Amino acid sequence: MKIAIIGTGNLGLSIAKGLIINNAVTTLYLTKKNPDSIKSWEEYGNVTVTSDNRQAVQNSDILIFAVQPRQFEGILHEIKDLLNDKHVLISTITGFKIKKIEAIVGDDNYIIRSMPNTAISVGKSMTCICSNEKGKQRVELTRAIFNKLGTSIEIPEEQMRAATVICASGIAFWMRLVRATTQGAIQLGFDAKEARELAMHTCMGAASLLVESGNHPEEEIDKVTTPRGCTIEGLNEMEHSGLSSSLIKGIVASFNKINQIADL
Repeated sequence: MKIAIIGTGNLGLSIAKGLIINNAVTTLYLTKKNPDSIKSWEEYGNVTVTSDNRQAVQNSDILIFAVQPRQFEGILHEIKDLLNDKHVLISTITGFKIKKIEAIVGDDNYIIRSMPNTAISVGKSMTCICSNEKGKQRVELTRAIFNKLGTSIEIPEEQMRAATVICASGIAFWMRLVRATTQGAIQLGFDAKEARELAMHTCMGAASLLVESGNHPEEEIDKVTTPRGCTIEGLNEMEHSGLSSSLIKGIVASFNKINQIADL
């Protein structure tokens, strides 16, 4: 596949890394206003780094936009005359709706909105996808790309803000839980490196159990809680201190904030 990432910042580089590691591209164009900082990526051989968005579009079939929202409209105007029926436009820009993209480039283009997270750099992203009417013909292609970089799901566009909170902001939420577990392990006597290893891999194991078994979390919790045992004692203390309610409140607060930003 001939792919261009338009706007190669942190997210763009994470996507690029995932694509390269998983051999998911024939050629890869990376564009950036000041490309010198990512010039080393050309060492991969099939990667071209440039500040020329038009060059990238002309030499690619799949265009992944990972620019700042304030830059996106100008870039669409810059490249719209180059678009043809081979191009699939995949936006990762929060809050930039499909109708707004169509208003610039036309509704006769394959337009996809995606919301990956930074775990895409290690092939573990949870990516949510929606499309315009014509873009439905390329949803499976888009999912095939993102499934090489983790897991994808197609959702209605009206759920994209919520998906941003759960999947993109969610990386930070889970990192904070891992950090807290690490701190607890240190207090119990492990050194910092050991504590982090214990927390990270236990978190990974818990998620893997749910993915592989399809079980509800409470089913797996029941397997490790015994009457009057240490696990239920710890869980109840966490709940008395508001663990679940704090998480839910944080998720809702993030969702309210993203709606405020989008409405500005």
